[in-house]
Amino acid sequence: MASSFQTLKMNSSSPLMITNHPYYPLEVEIASYLANEWSVPVLLGSFSTLCAAILLGTLAIVKRLHPNLPGKEKAAIWWFVLSGCIHLFFEGYFSYNHTRMGPAQDLFGQLWKEYALSDSRYLTSDPFVLCMETITAFTWGPLCFIVAAFITTSHPLRHPLQIIVCTGQIYGLILYYATSMFDHYYKEVTYSRPEFVYFWIYYFFINFLWMIFPGALLVSSVRRIANAFKTLEKMEAKSGATKKKA
Repeated sequence: MASSFQTLKMNSSSPLMITNHPYYPLEVEIASYLANEWSVPVLLGSFSTLCAAILLGTLAIVKRLHPNLPGKEKAAIWWFVLSGCIHLFFEGYFSYNHTRMGPAQDLFGQLWKEYALSDSRYLTSDPFVLCMETITAFTWGPLCFIVAAFITTSHPLRHPLQIIVCTGQIYGLILYYATSMFDHYYKEVTYSRPEFVYFWIYYFFINFLWMIFPGALLVSSVRRIANAFKTLEKMEAKSGATKKKA
């Protein structure tokens, strides 16, 4: 892999620009870049452990406080809690530290540098990625927790808010894919390394989870609201017929 790295000239006016890195395009400048200290298995194992802890903790709390909730509702709560944590803390970390990603050696910083092998925009303060992640972190993140709480109480605003959050997640993902593919095909600028794992697993599959689950929840909420209005219209029609007879 080292043979594919490209050493660029250091900009004299920007002494912090270190350009010996594995990211595409190879000529991109990444401020003060340092290679990760932890191995990929350690990084992914740590992240998986955090996600498992969130899952088990959420399931334990829901089982104790709301044992009679249907399985689908429990799964929806877990998804929103997990999404909320990833949005607010992981993506929020990027939003707050985007200018210091190159040399970062804490867990989240190294995870972002590993993910950036599939999209180097995360190491260059790309305006679209920064704005998209900031909105995701500080809008959809907190709202995910609110939706999860609304599910436990059967709050009447659960489904309208769920539609808003899921639509926002899907819309952000579509723009994320679209801007990258536009640059790839129209500008011939590639942000992902060519290896299968980086493009198809990191870039495509992991992100596509936020198309699958929000999509299913969006359809469920739309159907639920449509059925509610259908039932209401039938009740109103029946009530009107009764009044006419009277």
